[in-house]
Amino acid sequence: MNYEPTPVLKGNILIVDDIPANLQLLAQILSQQGYKTRTAPDGQLALRSIELTPPDLILLDIMMPGMDGYKVCQALKASPTTKDIPIIFISALNEVLDKVKAFEVGGVDYITKPFHEQEVLARVSNQLVQRQLFQQTQSYAQQLEQTVTELKKTQAQLIQKEKMASLGQLAAGIAHEINNPVSFIYGNIALAADYARDLLRLLELYRHYYPHPVAEIIGELNEIQPEFIAEDYPKLLNSMREGASRITEIVMSLRKFTRLGEQKYKPVDIHESIDNTLVILQHRLKGTNKAGEIEVIKHYSQLPRVTCYASELNQVFMNLLSNAIDALETQPSPRKITISTSLSCESESALHNQDSKLATHNSKSVVIHIADNGCGMSEEVRHQIFDPFFTTKPVGRGIGLGLAISHDIVVEKHRGQISCISAPGRGTKLIVQIPISVKFQ
Repeated sequence: MNYEPTPVLKGNILIVDDIPANLQLLAQILSQQGYKTRTAPDGQLALRSIELTPPDLILLDIMMPGMDGYKVCQALKASPTTKDIPIIFISALNEVLDKVKAFEVGGVDYITKPFHEQEVLARVSNQLVQRQLFQQTQSYAQQLEQTVTELKKTQAQLIQKEKMASLGQLAAGIAHEINNPVSFIYGNIALAADYARDLLRLLELYRHYYPHPVAEIIGELNEIQPEFIAEDYPKLLNSMREGASRITEIVMSLRKFTRLGEQKYKPVDIHESIDNTLVILQHRLKGTNKAGEIEVIKHYSQLPRVTCYASELNQVFMNLLSNAIDALETQPSPRKITISTSLSCESESALHNQDSKLATHNSKSVVIHIADNGCGMSEEVRHQIFDPFFTTKPVGRGIGLGLAISHDIVVEKHRGQISCISAPGRGTKLIVQIPISVKFQ
């Protein structure tokens, strides 16, 4: 009874044998079942053929002149492009050690010569089905990984939107609650100064026309020291005026940071955006430990306005500067953050967007460098910093979204680039490149 199976998968098979009769017979058996076959008479030719067109399966003889089958198999398994191709050894060697070695170098099956047609077809069909299942599994794994990445990205975007919405509401509430009392303080400081001058002038007149007051008044004058009050009261009022001005500045910076009531997409002064962010982070820059405050060094170039999503780009500056401050919190003095800006006239290919239908822009862009002199990071960490939910911070200090969101805003929203330069002990520099104008179609 002849065994003539119909394979599930009609694959491309390479047959490697130094005996022409074996090549012809195997090729004939497999071709009759619908397989595509090609042959190679030695190991070197087989490797060249596989490099040009990788097959789905290899039937490999062991005993060949020059380069035996074991060496051919080892070379294939050492290459990332050919390591997953299944190899069935076909050999006259029938010792157990020979078979064991065949499996040790990477073979998936072993057929002993003289071979039987039915056995060859069954083993070939089995390995091709397994390869097809393996490829399907790999494809499913890649799809699953891509789906997980997209879910993480979507989750990060939702969290970002929620954070910005909450921050906008907070800023609006702060502005509403603070503006009235600050205006009251501002409006009354001038009146308080006038009243104080009037009272002090009246006191001087009393002292001039009544130089010998009663003992009780003399004691009170000595107690309150009117000369000191006359000197210090204007300073006190100036401090109050500066404090009220500082509150107003913070509220205005917060409003500008969130861009409340403004168009989402508009021309923006990049330097103003960075400065507003620094105002909000001022309390962290002053520091709370013995190392002292963090020095911010600015090297601003003359830049045109950048047409962008203003509030979202502000979030990028907030994330990058916050990370720089985090990196310096445990560092000894001097602690420095250096912010540099410049105008770059890159070629169009340098700012190329994969989906050219989504955006068009000119070749000019602004480049922002934010560098700290902290401890830096390893190459392994540097390669993961833009991954959603990756963080090196302890639990409760961060969830790994800041840089992932920043990457999405810069690259996806603005068709720009963001990169990191860092090494252990050499600090960290984040480089943001934003096209001056991006027109979304």
